[in-house]
This record gives sequence, structure tokens and C-alpha cells, in this order.
Amino acid sequence: MPDYNLPENLLSENEQARLKKLKDYEILDTPPENAFDTIAMLAAEIFDCSHAYVSFVDNDRVYFKANFGELKVTEVKRDESYCSLAILNNDVTVLEDVLNFPELNKLIKTYDDEIRFYAAAPLKTLEGYQVGTVCVADSFPKSPTKKQLDMLKMLSTIVIEKLELRGAARKTLRAHDDRLHMLVHDLKNPMTSISLQSELISKISGTDERIALLAGKITQQSKNIVSSLNNILSAARGEHGSIKLQKSKVNLADILNIIQQNFGLVLENKQQSITANTNLPVEIFGDPEKLHDIFENLISNAVKYSEPGKNIEISISEKNDTVVVAVKDDGLGLLKEDIDKLFIKFARLSTVPTGRERSNGLGLSIVKMLVDLHKGKVWAESKGKNKGTTFFVELPVK
Repeated sequence: MPDYNLPENLLSENEQARLKKLKDYEILDTPPENAFDTIAMLAAEIFDCSHAYVSFVDNDRVYFKANFGELKVTEVKRDESYCSLAILNNDVTVLEDVLNFPELNKLIKTYDDEIRFYAAAPLKTLEGYQVGTVCVADSFPKSPTKKQLDMLKMLSTIVIEKLELRGAARKTLRAHDDRLHMLVHDLKNPMTSISLQSELISKISGTDERIALLAGKITQQSKNIVSSLNNILSAARGEHGSIKLQKSKVNLADILNIIQQNFGLVLENKQQSITANTNLPVEIFGDPEKLHDIFENLISNAVKYSEPGKNIEISISEKNDTVVVAVKDDGLGLLKEDIDKLFIKFARLSTVPTGRERSNGLGLSIVKMLVDLHKGKVWAESKGKNKGTTFFVELPVK
């Protein structure tokens, strides 16, 4: 790759946001998995190389989720891997012979001095962050074909598809568990009250012996139910890492502005724009992280289902003791039957993303659950095919 330009450092322009996205995938330091190992093996076969990796570039290291080859390591320092350079390149990085690039030594002290050939396709998220690579390497120079490089990019797309699907499924499980937490809490209070009142009945002087016996049984059964509810909740937390809503005062405009900035690369690639009427200083009592997930999903949908060149509008309005956020697009629109099943997991709709973007069928079901957790409402309105869609989220201020 004779026209390779050496960057000034190994940090991307949006390094903190990139690292946050990588952390959200929860892929670092996880056990080996056949799916990722298979992708590395396929990459090695395609290029006839002795080394292939699925790598993720963390803050100060490169973690190998899959490692095909003789070098059995799970991570190296960030400045010891060509992957750190590859994530700074939007296209496939190809070093046919690393000896032709002595200037690389200014940034990279490679962990394997025998590497002569290196090629990597970046793992690019929907937001445009490059969190890692699918890469191949060998101990002698190579000149890969366009077909080989295209196949390497396809493998990187498969990796991101898997990460996105896992992430969506994990969020769904956690949202279910959070709803379970609320249900348990709502049930425990009346059951505890029943237990206390039945105890009082049994202690009233002059109470019939049969009534006292019945009250004792009610007390015991109430306590058993509370105990069972606690066990269910503990099991759910242990399996899926559920956490209770971490509520605080949140400025919705700040959250929406941050999300808009995060979609900068995607909007640029699709020649789209966002008009945000979010100057209203509305504060609500909610979980910042989960609110971020709600509106990130809705804006992502608007981007995916709008044609290039279209504008997306975001607005905030107050209604009694609630605030309503609207995300409006001029995209493909929805049929009535689509609206009826919008928030059902894996529901098949009549529309498909306009830029062949990923869609796992879980995003809107997650939105619905997270809005429910905040005691809010979410719905969509559309005048039909190719007439755009507006999603509304109504949340209580307190």
C-alpha cells in the first residue's frame, strides 16, 4: 500500500465515544467462542495466511477475541499492534511488506518481528466508530486481490452483526429483569401488609381459636410469597446483571444533543441531517443511561429508514405533568399493520433499511420496555407508505 499515510498518533478523533461503544458490547475479556474463531479461520483460508485475528482496540491494549496461528496471546499493548493503526483507516488497511514502511516504527513496536504482510478490515459500528478489526498476517510479503479484500470486509460486517444482535438481546433481558424488579416491589408491599394485619388479628384478645389459626396460616403464606418473590428477583439479577433504575434529575435536551453528535459520521455518510428543536430546558426524573438508549434507538431507526439526503426532526414539548419527545422522519412510512406490531420482538415489517443497514428486530421492543420502566408511553404515527413516521415518547416529569 504505497500511498499509506502515517497518522500523528494512535487515537481516533472520537476516542472516548469509541471506547464507550466498545465497552457497551461487553466483549472484552470474554471466553473464546466458535463463531469468532470460525471467522478468523476463514480469513486465514481466504488469504492463505498463517495468522488471523478478530481484535478489539481498548484504551491501552489490543484484545484478541479470536486468534488463529502459532502466536497464542490474548492481548498486546496498543502500541505493539498494527490493529491500532487499522482502526484509523475507513477502508481496508494493507501492508504488503511492512519493511517498505520504516516510518511505522515511530508509532508501532510490533509484538511479532516476523510479520511482513498485514491486512485488516475495521469493525465499524452503526455510529461510525471503529472498535477493532478482522485481520490477517504472514511472515512474508503478499499482494492480496480485490476479491480477498472484499471478503475480509464481509467478515468484519458479520462480526458487527453478531455484536449488535448480542447487545440488543442483552438489553432486552435486562429490561425484562428491571420490569420484574418493579413487579416484585409492587407485590411485596401489599403482601407484607397482609402478613402484618393477619398477625394482629391472631393477637386480638378474645379471638376465636379457628380465626387465630386461619390468621396464622395467612401470615405464613404471605411470608412464603415474599420470600419466593425475593428469590425470583435474585436469580434474574444473577443471570443477566439486572440493575434497578438509577434515577436522577436529567435534562432531556442534553441527552438528545449528545446522541445527535454521536450520529455525525452516519449522517455524513448518508448525506442526512437532523433539525433539533430542543432548546426547552425540561428536566425529568429518570435513568440517564436508559433514556439515552431509548432515543438512540429511535434516532437510529429514523436514519435507517430514511433515504439519503432526508432530514430528521427532533422536538420537545410539555404537556401537563409530562414531557413529549417527537422524532420525525420523511422516510419510508408505515402501514397500519406495521404500527400494530411495531414493538413486538422480531416482528416483520413492510419496510427495510434504505442503506442496507443492520436491523435485528429488537430495538423498538427495547424502547417499549425502557419507556414502561419510566411509567411513560411510546407510540408511532404515519400517514402511510413513503409519507414518513413520527415516534412519540411521553414521560412523567417526576
